[in-house]
This record gives sequence, structure tokens and C-alpha cells, in this order.
Amino acid sequence: MATFDDGKEAGALRTIGEVAKATGIKAHVLRYWEQQFPMLKPLTRSGGRRYYRPEDVELVERIDRLVNLEGYTLKGAKAALRGAPDPQAAAQAQVTTASAPVVDGDLLARLKAMRAQLVAALD
Repeated sequence: MATFDDGKEAGALRTIGEVAKATGIKAHVLRYWEQQFPMLKPLTRSGGRRYYRPEDVELVERIDRLVNLEGYTLKGAKAALRGAPDPQAAAQAQVTTASAPVVDGDLLARLKAMRAQLVAALD
């Protein structure tokens, strides 16, 4: 959880600079995440100044954890936040399953016999 040392109450609105300082995430990254994650919508006042609510800060921290600690792509992080299955994990599982060799018992025995013959030939 981000710790704010600005003297404001825990439920107070925070500027993008305050959130950036407390979380260690640069302001331009926060603005980019606002574009990429539709659920991240801080309040905006006149002049376009952003004010993050406590729930916005929590969402920023979740996105940061997913992307920077758990290795999700932005697309995968969006899916994870929506509660949808992670398409990256599903794709990786398909690749792993598809690339795993399927060897029946007879074929395995023949391969082991060939290997033994090759080892004997090399000796």
C-alpha cells in the first residue's frame, strides 16, 4: 500500500504527482495506464488536473504488481483485472502442450534400442 507523507487524511484525493511519488511510478506512466486501462479513471477538474481517489491508488498498485512484478503484458493485466482468464497463460499452456512429444511405448522402446546401438558404435 502506498504511504503518503503529505499530512492529508487517508481518504483524501491525491494529485498525480503525489501518487507518482508515493508509488514510485512516473507520472507519464500513470497517464499512459489511464489510456490503457478503462477502469482507471481519476477525477479530473478544470484544466485537466487529475485527482486520484484511494480506490484509484489501489488499482494503480494492482496494475503495477501485475505488470512489473508478475510479468503480465498490459493486455494480460487488463484481462486479469476483469477476472477473465489470462490469454497469455492459456497461449503458453497450448504451446507447451503442443510441443510436448507424444511417444507410445513401442516407439520409446525402438528409440532406446537405436540409442544403445549408437552408443555401442561410438565406443
